[in-house]
Amino acid sequence: MHLGSEFPTLVSYQRFIELMPILLVPLVAYLHTQMAHCTGISFIDSTSLAVCRNPRIHQHRVCAGRAARQDLGGLFYGFKLHLVVNDQDELSAFCLTPGNIDDRRPAPKAATCLFGKLFGDKGYLSQPLIEGLLVRQGVQLITKLRKSMRNRLLDFSDKLLLRKRVLIEFINDQMKNICQIKHSRHRSLINLLVHLMAGLIAYCHQSKKPTPLVAIACTLERVAYSELTSMSGSSCVNAMIPDAY
Repeated sequence: MHLGSEFPTLVSYQRFIELMPILLVPLVAYLHTQMAHCTGISFIDSTSLAVCRNPRIHQHRVCAGRAARQDLGGLFYGFKLHLVVNDQDELSAFCLTPGNIDDRRPAPKAATCLFGKLFGDKGYLSQPLIEGLLVRQGVQLITKLRKSMRNRLLDFSDKLLLRKRVLIEFINDQMKNICQIKHSRHRSLINLLVHLMAGLIAYCHQSKKPTPLVAIACTLERVAYSELTSMSGSSCVNAMIPDAY
């Protein structure tokens, strides 16, 4: 209404909806050109994409047979978007699954082009998954341990990076609230995918990312630890810095 003069050939809303499906393949191809390369440090997480409100779950027909209901960790009906980002907060890989799929199942596929270390939450804790990624793809999966599990030795830098895994939660929030990848009134499954691809592309072009603050924090903690190590003994440093587990 306010910028009509800038788009003199703009089609109607109904025609716009009809033209959306033909843009899926070009958007997917363009998104792959905008995705960042792996830097050796990656973070993985999943976020829910509900396709309708919970009271309308039994009436929803647009994504029937594709979407699924998830009751654990919050009820919703839709899909899960699995994201992999590097330490610069740039998108490296993604995968879309039904909402009832366990986070550990698409992890090997999402980590196909990765190398180095991959940090995730407790939802990715699985010994077969850790061994499979390390043997077949050379990726070291690092997660926190449950309270009932035995502690393990971990490098101090890995502990710092594991604490900074929360940065991917900020990315999920930005994608939903700024890039608007979450929408509950899609006309078709193809339009849902077009909307999702457009939101991921919008994030790739977004210049405001929380990475610089996180990177500065990691650097300052490493410098502080090295200075403490040079000034004091390792026992003193271990007493001053709490363990990650």
